[in-house]
Amino acid sequence: MDNEDFDEVLKAVRQFIREVVVPAEEQIEADDKVPDSIREQAKEMGLFGFAIPEEYGGLGLDMKQEVLLNMELGWGTPAFRSMFGTNNGIAGQVLVKAGTEEQKQEWLPKLAAGTTASFALTEPEAGSDPSSLKTKAVKDGDEYVINGGKCFITNAAMADVLMVFARVGDIPGGKGIAVFLVETDRPGVTIAPHDKKMGQRGAWTSDINFDDVRIPASHLIGGDESVGFPTAMRSLQQGRLTLAAYMTGTSRRLVHEMVKYASEREQGGQVIADYQLVQGLIADAQTDLYVSEATVLKGAQDWDSEKDRRMAPSVAKYFASEAVGRIADRAVQVHGGYGYMHGYVVERLYRDVRLYRIYEGTSQIQQVVIAKQALAPYRQG
Repeated sequence: MDNEDFDEVLKAVRQFIREVVVPAEEQIEADDKVPDSIREQAKEMGLFGFAIPEEYGGLGLDMKQEVLLNMELGWGTPAFRSMFGTNNGIAGQVLVKAGTEEQKQEWLPKLAAGTTASFALTEPEAGSDPSSLKTKAVKDGDEYVINGGKCFITNAAMADVLMVFARVGDIPGGKGIAVFLVETDRPGVTIAPHDKKMGQRGAWTSDINFDDVRIPASHLIGGDESVGFPTAMRSLQQGRLTLAAYMTGTSRRLVHEMVKYASEREQGGQVIADYQLVQGLIADAQTDLYVSEATVLKGAQDWDSEKDRRMAPSVAKYFASEAVGRIADRAVQVHGGYGYMHGYVVERLYRDVRLYRIYEGTSQIQQVVIAKQALAPYRQG
């Protein structure tokens, strides 16, 4: 998308977040559900397919544009972005990166139009190390039969289609993992009620069980049993960068809330923003935000130039997820007792952002990835 058109998209999303999504946040928190009207408006705005190529019905944003858009989305409740995050990110990118042309032609336009897709990788004993997953797919004539279970799968309860990672044959580790497209209405697919979590109400995750689920061999992504694990890793790398941008947008919101509150709240006959120790909390939060923005934008630049698509996403995700947690903690501190009360934005976001250090690769996994890439030049030969 050219920059002029993209600026119009960004403007429209910014206005929608502030005028429609933000006023609905308390309702979303109370109902644990995004209103259908907001979901439909998101479809009309093209948000279910902004990272899907234009030839398949999406907006076709480059990475710089994606991160700028995600920063705007970060101003609102995580539940809003979660509705379409997997379509653009880890689930949709499985098709974009590894699907056959026939698979892309059939499914990507549907995802861009609002058909919900989920990325079914994580299992109870295969989280940080997905190469140890146990779900199996066995070839039976012109079909595959899938058995196993997944957990913490975002949007599963509302999904129409799943990108399911399963082990084929007896090859251990990542080399024995394929990925399949599985419609959720197929016999043997059971999706549990969505989880009750510490935060991020309205952003649903669920367990999934596969009991002798039969799918045609044409649903093997890429028509190749060997592409599953590398495709998962490539999708997660891209997702980490866009997620870091989203976290940065949330950091912006938190800094706004704490500075606004400090400028209005009075103690001892003056606004608390006049106290230097409060200013210290604000300065630390602003510094974390500044670095987070710069790290994400540099990561996007390196992604688009193909200079770095390995270490940069992990650096961005690691820093942004840790930074937003620190900023949220400071925002609660500035609000004092009120920051611990339901009904205040910072209390809700404090709970919401805790998840970011865990999903799509824990902070510890990002440390491992970063260190491995940093050490690689010194270990060659």
